[in-house]
Amino acid sequence: MNKKVLTTPIKDEDLEDLRVGDVVYLTGHIVTCRDVAHRRLIELKRELPVDLKGGAIFHAGPIVRKLDNGKFEMVSIGPTTSMRMEKFEREFIEQTGVKLIVGKGGMGPLTEEGCKKHKAVHAIFPGGCAVLAATQVEEIERAEWQDLGMPETLWVNRVKELGPLIISIDTQGNNLIEKNKSEFNAKKGPILEKIYSQVSFIK
Repeated sequence: MNKKVLTTPIKDEDLEDLRVGDVVYLTGHIVTCRDVAHRRLIELKRELPVDLKGGAIFHAGPIVRKLDNGKFEMVSIGPTTSMRMEKFEREFIEQTGVKLIVGKGGMGPLTEEGCKKHKAVHAIFPGGCAVLAATQVEEIERAEWQDLGMPETLWVNRVKELGPLIISIDTQGNNLIEKNKSEFNAKKGPILEKIYSQVSFIK
């Protein structure tokens, strides 16, 4: 199987054949962007200092080291819980034109709607792999909104084959996490009945 690599800027047609559960990698640029940056754009109506059209964002709070030459080095870049951005993400996608959203865990119906309407995807980066992700950052090219502090700064990273990224919401609006929940709950009933029948004597 060939490794699927998305390269920024990402076009609609790059995402059309992706389905939930597919594994992809990213080459190009990805910007860390989490709670406060979303709030500034959506609630405070502040223009982002980076162009995300056809781009990618990472729900992450990285650890960054400043070098003697004034540049920055990525030490660790682990995903943060994407669901925290759920109330903003549909509008965020619409306003920025972002095509790939990466984070931890799934997202909900607002993000599904945004991905379906504007041809974007959400992907899960595996937890516990923050140091691995840092090795896939070739360079931190810019740092915007540093007044927000290290975790919330918009770190503009040039990456090579960042991943693995598991597609959790595709351009059809399918949601891997919700699909799995439904399947697991369907299996849970008979198993619980069997367990209860064996421990029914416990009051």
